[in-house]
Amino acid sequence: MANRWQLQEAKQRFSELVRAVGEDGPQYVTRHGQEVVVVIDVEEYERLKRSGTDFKEFLRSAPELDELEIDRSAAPARAVTFGDPG
Repeated sequence: MANRWQLQEAKQRFSELVRAVGEDGPQYVTRHGQEVVVVIDVEEYERLKRSGTDFKEFLRSAPELDELEIDRSAAPARAVTFGDPG
């Protein structure tokens, strides 16, 4: 069995699932053909957890747009020709 488990099978063979994580890496659990869970080794989980700020905190840390100094040219955009110019 590759690294995909149907949910019912994962529940029935949980010990094998855990062993497969240790031997083969992350294991995907599916429900109705859709991946719903990834089972990973605790060391990998801890590494990922320490690897940085979560996405929500990253977005919250962005400056307000009106605080940014954005310089933009007032010149009109250049003309663009599509297709055969003629």
